[in-house]
Amino acid sequence: MSASESLSPYASTFVAPTGPGDARPTALKVLEDNDAIGNWTGRAILVTGGTAGIGTETARAFHKAGADVYFTARDEKKGAATVEDIRKTSSGAGKVEFLLMDMDSLESVKSAAQTLLNLSNNKLNILINNAGIMGTPQSTTKEGFERQFGVNHLAHYVLTALLLPALAATSTPAFNSRVVTVSSSAHRFSPPVFDDVNLAAPGAYEPYRAYGQSKTANIWLANYIDRAFGDAHGVRALSVHPGAIWSGLYSYADEALKEAWAGDAALMAKMQSPEQGAATTVWAAAGKVWEGKGGRYLAECQVAGPAGSMTALIDPGVAPHAYDPQGEDRLWELSGELTGVRVRL
Repeated sequence: MSASESLSPYASTFVAPTGPGDARPTALKVLEDNDAIGNWTGRAILVTGGTAGIGTETARAFHKAGADVYFTARDEKKGAATVEDIRKTSSGAGKVEFLLMDMDSLESVKSAAQTLLNLSNNKLNILINNAGIMGTPQSTTKEGFERQFGVNHLAHYVLTALLLPALAATSTPAFNSRVVTVSSSAHRFSPPVFDDVNLAAPGAYEPYRAYGQSKTANIWLANYIDRAFGDAHGVRALSVHPGAIWSGLYSYADEALKEAWAGDAALMAKMQSPEQGAATTVWAAAGKVWEGKGGRYLAECQVAGPAGSMTALIDPGVAPHAYDPQGEDRLWELSGELTGVRVRL
C-alpha cells in the first residue's frame, strides 16, 4: 500500500454510499486491517458515552481486539446492561467496566477520572472523548456553563487534563498513547466565541451555533494536545467527524427537521450503521499509519479536505478555522481558567 493509500485506505467505499450496512468499513474491519485483533491484550482504553451508538460499538470493537475497555455512563442500569451486552458478543478476554459520570457536573468528571486510575492501576493507552449533546435548548451545566460548551468541551477538557499524566506514563516508543476527540461536520457553524463562550448576551444563543462552537473546541483540544504533548511526552491526538448515524444525539432536533432529513435521498445514502460510524474513531485510535503522528481532523477514514460548503450536512470537509494554533492556545488557557484544572506533567 502506498503512502497516499495508507492515509485513505477506504476511499473507494465512500464514493457512492447506499446507506447503513453498505461497503463502508466497520470499526471491527478497521481493527482487523491493522492487525489489532488478539494483539491488544494489556492495553487500556476509555470511551466516554459508551452506552449507545458509536460509543458502544467503539468499546465492543476494542474489547474484541483484546483490550481492557472502560466506558462512562450517566445511568448505572444502562452501564451494567452495556457491560453484559459486550461480554456476550465479544470473544475478548480483557476487562470491560463502566464508570458513572455525569458530564453536566465537573465534580462527577473528576470523580470518574480518579475511578479510572484506580481500576486501571494508572494505566491508559487510549482516551476517546466520544460523548456529546446536540442542539439543546438554552440551558446550563451545574457549574453554570452553557450546556453544549460545558458538556461537549469543558467536561472533556477536565477529563483529559486529569488523565494526561497516565497517558504520558503509559506511552512507549513502540506505541504512543493517543487521545481521540469526536467532533462533527457542524464545527463549521462556529469557532469558539471567546468574548461570550456561554452565548449569554441577548440574542446570542442559537442551538446549532452553540453546538458548532463546542465541536470546533473538540478539534482545537486535540490539536493543542498533539502540539504540546506529542513529541515531548508521547501523547498524540486526533479529532474525527464520525459521519451520519441515527442516534439519540438527535433527540433535541425539531421533528419537522428530522422528517426533512429522512426525505433527503442523498443524506440517507450517507447514513451509516453504528458499527460503521465508529470506524473513523477506531482508525484514529488504532491505525498504524498514525503512530507517532496527530494534529489532524479526520472524516471517512482519511484526513478531511477543505469543506465545499459551510452548511451542507453531507459535506465531510473541514472549515478553515479548524486549524488555528493561536485560538487553540487561547482555548486551552481559558478552559483551565474556567474549570480550575491544569495539566501537571
